[in-house]
Amino acid sequence: MSDMTAPEQPFRPAGLVNRLAASPRFQAFCARVPGLRGIARREGAALFDLMQGFVQSQMLTALVELRVLHMLADGPATADALALRAQVPPERMAILAQAGAAMGVMVRRGAKFKLSRRGAAFLGVPGLADMVRHHSVLYNDLTDPVAFIRGETDPDLARFWPYVFGATGPMDPDVTARYSRLMTDSQGLVAQDALRKLDLRGVTRLLDIGGGTGAFLRAVRARYPDIALSLFDLPDVVAQAALPADVARHGGSFRADPLPGGADAISLVRVLYDHADATVEALLASVYAALPPGGRVLVIEPMSGGPKPDPQTDVYFAVYTLAMQTGRTRSVGEISAALAKAGFTGISAPKTARSYVTGVVEARKPALPKDRAK
Repeated sequence: MSDMTAPEQPFRPAGLVNRLAASPRFQAFCARVPGLRGIARREGAALFDLMQGFVQSQMLTALVELRVLHMLADGPATADALALRAQVPPERMAILAQAGAAMGVMVRRGAKFKLSRRGAAFLGVPGLADMVRHHSVLYNDLTDPVAFIRGETDPDLARFWPYVFGATGPMDPDVTARYSRLMTDSQGLVAQDALRKLDLRGVTRLLDIGGGTGAFLRAVRARYPDIALSLFDLPDVVAQAALPADVARHGGSFRADPLPGGADAISLVRVLYDHADATVEALLASVYAALPPGGRVLVIEPMSGGPKPDPQTDVYFAVYTLAMQTGRTRSVGEISAALAKAGFTGISAPKTARSYVTGVVEARKPALPKDRAK
């Protein structure tokens, strides 16, 4: 028997278009033809962007941690000046600043760098810099992505959010503060996008389950001052909620405690995707029982694109929730099916402006027939 290895067979993907795209000869041909050259160039650049994505995210983290963008908010500066303020060797700051300009968060003008519109927007979005810092936990968990996808790792991110495992006792004050800060900063954007698509006229009392420090309720109060508001979350979290005195606070866990009654609308803002299917099924059953006939439930969170994969939610949020080990990023269809199983009808999903901020699904508990309502 020969000890020679068999020659590797040529790569031939299924489908004519894919076979052409994978052919080096066809790629060389496209590079020479004016009409096809631009397509080939864009595809090549897109492939390289996929490959360098991790480096981009890490350089963004360095810009945030060293406060380079914050420095440029004061005005343009040279790489040497930034290096001095950040206590970084000048030749290394020059590389970081050049990378920041290439990524579009900075602009280079001669020897000086200034903040770009994208960089200014980055600084202006509440909580975005904190979220980037927080990603060090996720990046650690993805050090071995193959082992991660196979489920052979023990992600640190799962321990970052202990509430998803059903913690009901007192939480570590540092953990509570981290949770509350990230929730507060990011839920403002979520509330803005969701409330642009939701009409809450006719609602008399809204109960927000798992609402953290009350960012969603504050946004509702600003738009609908006549709606009575209630917050239900873990006791340590509710205690930190910055809410008006007339907002009712209920400390508890929806896993173990009954939901407060009396609301004709219940909101679940970034709650379902934190939890497994069985937990979601039990929660929606509790929500259904707590609502009166005709009451509404609002599910507000990033959602998978389902049959049409979404470039943000089906990468970032799907992997993030996988690392948490308890939840998953569901599609509109999956959430709608869970709501229908709980008994809700009239399910709709208005399209939001930014899928990476939030999606929205709303439904109603069926009203009583007129003869029974009398």
